[in-house]
Amino acid sequence: MGRPSSKTDLLTAAAENYEKLNALIMGMTERELASPFDFSGDVKKKEAHWKRDVNLRDVIVHLYEWHQLLLEWVHANRNGMEKPFLPEPYNWRTYGAMNTEFWKKHQNTPLDDAVRMFEQSHAEVMKLAESFSNEELFSKGVFAWAGSNAIGSYFVSVTSSHYDWAMKKLKAHRKICLK
Repeated sequence: MGRPSSKTDLLTAAAENYEKLNALIMGMTERELASPFDFSGDVKKKEAHWKRDVNLRDVIVHLYEWHQLLLEWVHANRNGMEKPFLPEPYNWRTYGAMNTEFWKKHQNTPLDDAVRMFEQSHAEVMKLAESFSNEELFSKGVFAWAGSNAIGSYFVSVTSSHYDWAMKKLKAHRKICLK
């Protein structure tokens, strides 16, 4: 399936990738869970996140924090409080620093807590997506606070696309552990 462009596709892709991600996590061995992520041997993995995230908890809290961005953005703007998607002082050129702050914030968060937080935030995001019509989600210009974007694109980014990102990272880690 390509990038979702309807409410039905969004909900389906988010649910499917969530289930795939959970199945991948449940299938991780003790060795894979205990081994720190180390992608330094792969010169193709240049993005900062390959160095930032060193375990499953780091990946899970990253997904959770992006859920929170979406939830807070939509709730605030729906209630008449104008709020950008990315909090000050971040923008789309500097959001990497925000991701690092999320990482720092959760260095003492136990994995079990991170998983519970992620499960809950996923459910909240899905419920929120359900509350919008297809047109509200995927027509541009419906909500002034979304600028020229359709809000559905944000939902896709923090669910199915982000879950796909997480699965790629976990699969790369598993591959290294097999060596």
